[in-house]
Amino acid sequence: MYDLSPVLDEQVEPGTNLLVSGPPLTGKRTIALDILASGASAGDGCIFVTTKDSATRVLEEFGERIAYDDRPVAVVDCVTRQRGVGDARDDDRVKYTSSPVDMTGIGIKLSEFLQAFYAEQNVARNRIAVHSLSTLLMYSNLQTVFRFLHVFTGRIQSVDGLGLFCMDSTVHDDRTQNTLKQLFDGIVTTSEDAPPTLRL
Repeated sequence: MYDLSPVLDEQVEPGTNLLVSGPPLTGKRTIALDILASGASAGDGCIFVTTKDSATRVLEEFGERIAYDDRPVAVVDCVTRQRGVGDARDDDRVKYTSSPVDMTGIGIKLSEFLQAFYAEQNVARNRIAVHSLSTLLMYSNLQTVFRFLHVFTGRIQSVDGLGLFCMDSTVHDDRTQNTLKQLFDGIVTTSEDAPPTLRL
């Protein structure tokens, strides 16, 4: 089982994919980082797919939660190359895609990390977070994002991982949200004035 502490006093089965949904600025990214960091301290592999912030920023925030130097913690960065900042070359910790539109690339980089964790560090449990689906939907249509997520959530399921996918609920219409919700085993709902809740 995967423990969702310190955010929720719940456990979920391996292979579970959760949608973390709520208005902007209600801590969805913080929830994803907290749940990944608590897994890292237990020896789980952690992969953070970022479509909003650079890998540098994500790793800084991860480092505020746990010292990860000798742990299987990795980032798939979908923004740095698009912004043309610095020398964005793949290494053991960070892999880059050209932009959030490159969903094939995102899937490939995820698989490379999962294989490396397993082959080199014998890591069989992995937590994967994607922040944020709203960015993907900004660049691509619903059908494309749905197809990508169908494959991506299936990959997490097949490796008995835990998937966390953040989305701004107020930005998308009901059809978009209901279409994507079909892909998930449960929803963590965030709000401005109450703690997050989980519905499986």
